[in-house]
Amino acid sequence: MSRQASHNTQPELTVRRLLHADGLRYRVHYPVPGMPRRSMDIAFSKLRIAVFLDGCYWHGCPEHATHPRANAEWWRSKLDRNIARDRETTDHLTAAGWTVLRFWEHESADDVAHLIETMVRSRRSALGDS
Repeated sequence: MSRQASHNTQPELTVRRLLHADGLRYRVHYPVPGMPRRSMDIAFSKLRIAVFLDGCYWHGCPEHATHPRANAEWWRSKLDRNIARDRETTDHLTAAGWTVLRFWEHESADDVAHLIETMVRSRRSALGDS
């Protein structure tokens, strides 16, 4: 597992390139306030928008998640904990006034970037920011 990329995955890099090309500036791997050892994949901190790009296997995608046969009970427990941690992080950020956007790695990067851009621009106009 230590060789499994947890940051700067291909879906993250692709979405970040698209956002940057659209003129959006953001923070990368921004710490979740009040939750040590957790970070947002992409954060618009002033607007309080948190973006997570979740891997299908590690975060339990309903369409693509697989279930290992070797040591199945341990893996099921581990993956269930990941899913619970994701929910806990989302609930914590929402309670703190953040908008949380979660996407699966299999989703189109163009669609993901468009949805993020729409949310950012909407929040900026609501706040009177340019």
